[in-house]
Amino acid sequence: MATEIKAKLTFPGGVHPPEYKEITEDCAIEVMPAPRQLAVLLGQHIGAICKPMVARRDKVRAGQVVGDSDAFVSAPLHSPVSGTVKEIALQSHPVLGRAPAVLIETDIQAEAGKQPCPDRFNKDFDERQYSCEKICESARRGGLAGMGGAGFPTRVKIEPNPRLPKHLLIINGCECEPFITCDYRLMLEWTWQVLAGIRLAARAAQIEQIKIGIEDNKPRAIHAMQQAVDQSGQRGRIEVVPVRTKYPQGGERQLIRSLLGKNVPSGGIPPMIGLCVLNVATCAALAEAVVCDAPLTHRVVTVTGNAIVRPGNYYVPIGAAVADLIDFCGGLTERAAKVVLGGPMMGFAIADLSTPITKTSGALTFLSQEMITRAKYDRRVTPCIRCGRCLTVCPENLNPTKIAHAVKKNRLDLADQYYMSACIECGCCSYICPANIELTGYIKTGKILQARTKKKMPE
Repeated sequence: MATEIKAKLTFPGGVHPPEYKEITEDCAIEVMPAPRQLAVLLGQHIGAICKPMVARRDKVRAGQVVGDSDAFVSAPLHSPVSGTVKEIALQSHPVLGRAPAVLIETDIQAEAGKQPCPDRFNKDFDERQYSCEKICESARRGGLAGMGGAGFPTRVKIEPNPRLPKHLLIINGCECEPFITCDYRLMLEWTWQVLAGIRLAARAAQIEQIKIGIEDNKPRAIHAMQQAVDQSGQRGRIEVVPVRTKYPQGGERQLIRSLLGKNVPSGGIPPMIGLCVLNVATCAALAEAVVCDAPLTHRVVTVTGNAIVRPGNYYVPIGAAVADLIDFCGGLTERAAKVVLGGPMMGFAIADLSTPITKTSGALTFLSQEMITRAKYDRRVTPCIRCGRCLTVCPENLNPTKIAHAVKKNRLDLADQYYMSACIECGCCSYICPANIELTGYIKTGKILQARTKKKMPE
């Protein structure tokens, strides 16, 4: 049993919502069989949306490219299964509403199902046998994108850039969102694979120093990663750093502030101050892509909440529908009232259970009416009392109320003046608001309206 750890490193603002991680933190990763049909959305990352590389009735094999783009900031998409392309059609999307997807009918007889490969990695792994070019090309061909939520193409992050040289690699193992434990289980069960991916990313980016940030409510993960670092002889180069448990510690800007006391410029990216930030799940996928030549077709998803029969952490084909996971987990309880793709703070409530899992889908949270009410999501909204609590907890030092009111009055120009684009949509302001105003919801709506005005998002 790992001893208790109390860390001091933190950032200004933030909140302490109930964790609820005990529901799944002790559930080992379990492989979910391929469902009869998958829908691989063509837009699963920041950057250019992919174009379909297959047509209706085409036969595809597991790992085959089904979507791609020539754009630099993009990542190809692969079929998780062998089967037949049913059609290219619009499918439910948690952000865009509907988006094009490749629908694939699984060949059940030919499909053995992909299995994880953490046993391919151990303390003797040597990243020097792979060139920088090989690692970057594997990240591109494997379709890797940030799996912590943002979905930024990994090749773009780790590729050396003489204009923006990077001197430190930060690994995000915080997983601060309530309920979610998929990254925690990766650090416990796939420790050597995660560490191999970290070392490969550092070699590709030509970085010598690495810091792994993990919240202090995960002592077993801290111990497992530290032990692996020591046994692999990387102690002088890689530092496992406990940080204080506080939401949203897992935001890359907040983690950088906690570890280094530095701020990423507003509207900027970590390479502007010499940093590269990767999520632990992305590192595990990078190791698999480089060493096993396996594209990103599956990911670990936490299925949790008090309204699902069998919560746990599952290795899921990308493109599987939410309904498929519900069936595999024994169905919903009679108390089920809300389905959230992600966690309760930054996730998206969905009404269509055919919505598919994407590369960035780390969790499915099923909540009862009792828990929704307890979390105040169902309480009556009252006028703003100008208490200033939203200003106190905002990790980006914004005025969420001013932005929300500007959006409500359809004054996007005014919302822009209040730095709406700098909001990370963490939900701290909505969580703390005594008037129960959904401030983050207004800001998200404002961003969508602004993107549509600039033709950056479909109507």
